Amino acid sequence: MNPSLLVELFTEELPPKALNSLGEAFSQLMSQTLRDEGHLSEHSVVTAFASPRRLGCHISDVAGTSAEKHIQERLLPVKIGLDAQGQATPPLLKKLSALGLEGTDVSTLKTISDGKQDVLVIERSMAGKHLTESLNKALETATTKLPIPKVMSYQRPDGSTVHFVRPAHKLVALHGNDVVAAQTLGLKAGRTTLGHRFLSKGPIEIATADGYEAQLETEGKVVASFAKRREAIEQKLAEQAQGDQVVQPAELVDEVCALVEWPVVYEAGFEKEFLEVPQECLILTMQANQKYFAITDAHGKMKNRFLLVSNLLTTTPHLITSGNERVLRARLADAKFFFDQDRKKSLESRLPGLASVVYHNKLGTQKDRNERLVKLAEWLAPITGAPVEQAKRAALLCKADLLTDMVGEFPELQGNMGEHYARHDGETADVAQAIADHYSPRFAGDQLPRNPVGLAVALADKLETLLGIYSIGLVPTGDKDPFALRRHALGVIRMVIEKGLQLNLHAMLNQGNSLFAAYPDFKPSTDAIASFMMDRLRSYLKDQGYSSAEVDSVLSTQPSQFADLPKRLAAVRAFSQLPEATALAAANKRISNILKKVEGSPVELVEARLTLDAEKALYAQVRNVAPASTQAFEQGDFQQALLALAPLKTSVDAFFDHVMVNDPDETLKNNRIALLSWLHGLMNRVADISQLAQ
Repeated sequence: MNPSLLVELFTEELPPKALNSLGEAFSQLMSQTLRDEGHLSEHSVVTAFASPRRLGCHISDVAGTSAEKHIQERLLPVKIGLDAQGQATPPLLKKLSALGLEGTDVSTLKTISDGKQDVLVIERSMAGKHLTESLNKALETATTKLPIPKVMSYQRPDGSTVHFVRPAHKLVALHGNDVVAAQTLGLKAGRTTLGHRFLSKGPIEIATADGYEAQLETEGKVVASFAKRREAIEQKLAEQAQGDQVVQPAELVDEVCALVEWPVVYEAGFEKEFLEVPQECLILTMQANQKYFAITDAHGKMKNRFLLVSNLLTTTPHLITSGNERVLRARLADAKFFFDQDRKKSLESRLPGLASVVYHNKLGTQKDRNERLVKLAEWLAPITGAPVEQAKRAALLCKADLLTDMVGEFPELQGNMGEHYARHDGETADVAQAIADHYSPRFAGDQLPRNPVGLAVALADKLETLLGIYSIGLVPTGDKDPFALRRHALGVIRMVIEKGLQLNLHAMLNQGNSLFAAYPDFKPSTDAIASFMMDRLRSYLKDQGYSSAEVDSVLSTQPSQFADLPKRLAAVRAFSQLPEATALAAANKRISNILKKVEGSPVELVEARLTLDAEKALYAQVRNVAPASTQAFEQGDFQQALLALAPLKTSVDAFFDHVMVNDPDETLKNNRIALLSWLHGLMNRVADISQLAQ
């Protein structure tokens, strides 16, 4: 195998929230360019490195010179490149000259057809490229195409201006044991790098590409791999927790991993009196402000100790922990002060203040919005099974915590703080829970509201947002969705389907429209919003594992009720497994096409007008299966309603083999169309099974 290649770009501190993606992108761009240039083999393995002050990659089996390439290059159409005697024309000579191929014997050129005309081509070999040339190209690509959140401009000592994510100071490029004469960002490659700011002993001379990671760890006290550093942090957190649970969201672990080169985990603590504050506040304070990890017992109850990830290994850790404890104590004291102050006023007493908070200049204040939520929750309560007065009460209070000091400091806690303050005010448990849950689901996979009152208020909140924002023209475009309308639509869909709510889509939208009558900028958009929600519904169902054909067969019937869609989809899937399914789906598609051309409503089917054996047999078969299928459908047994249609296959096939629907006799024609219309209605009540036809 060829030697390995090691590239490291040493910089000032990189943005922590973007570090992992920067490291992966740098490695991918470097390796892809070198692969395109022919230096990598199918056995080459790429390893990414990313620490707070470096981006790099290690690639195994890298050829110093890429293989010779045999290429076929298009020149000109024959009619332009050759004259009547077969000699080169001036345009062809000019083309050859531009390619450095003067003096080429035109008789050696080949002719190919591009499907429209004959074209002259030349086949030649290109010498392989040296790694230096290709590496420079790879560095240029990687440094200019990184997904950089914000580019910096800085000057090199020679006065030149460089644009990069952070100032770069060193470049290491080793092919095996040898330095590759590459350069980028005004830096020339060498083998010297720096380790940890405090734990290393100075510049490090990297001996070989393969020894880089181990040497940097041993001499420089730097774990260069983001993945290995992250794994070490999680392992040390678990060890320090001593059997308790560590609250460690992935985003926090990633950010902390991007802040340290040699992770060390220390334990610290705080006074128990702070545990009187809701633990959501304490945890958020630790995570958002200080990047600490809270600790809970096995039941999720928070303890008065926490873990911090340091970049320093020391024999006197108390100097680090005591300083962090002082900082956290001040933060927790603020949180306790906010909590104590907020409880001096009830949520209800804050409601008048919502009149001073603008919701949207075209939709009024938060007080106006609250009134709409109360009316929607009142309408939705019987559907969710909630007591109407409790639903109205929760809707009335659900936005009041926006005026509290705690939510003002930590907007992420809106709803959660409302629940705590509602309990303190003596509100019922269901109302308090609903105040927190009315924002649910907050993200993909989040839990749904815990009780029927919460469901009513959550549906009201999301529907009010969808209707109001969409109908004043703020429609999501591309990846821009500042009001999270897609998330709100998906939340409605999840609640209706997963909770089995019998909620009519158009009735729901029309009910909401009536609440915006006083706003001149509100333009009712019921059909557009319904279509928008159907798109979200289609994606949701596909994410549940249903095929495009299955989903389309159900949604093409434009259902206004979503609760029974899983049962319908299960029925379609069961039907599609039948041996008769393909033929019946194709026949249904044919029937649909025939009926589309019929003007007006089909006439009444008259059995006496059936003249041919095939149409009589189909009529008898439909009459035979219709009662069982209809009964199953009306009882909600959609699977049996579809499976009952299987015996129709033979009669349907015979009908289309022997019966001409568009008979010259209008009476016969109309009667046959009436028969097909009856059959079509029977086959498409659960879903449009023609969508299953290939």
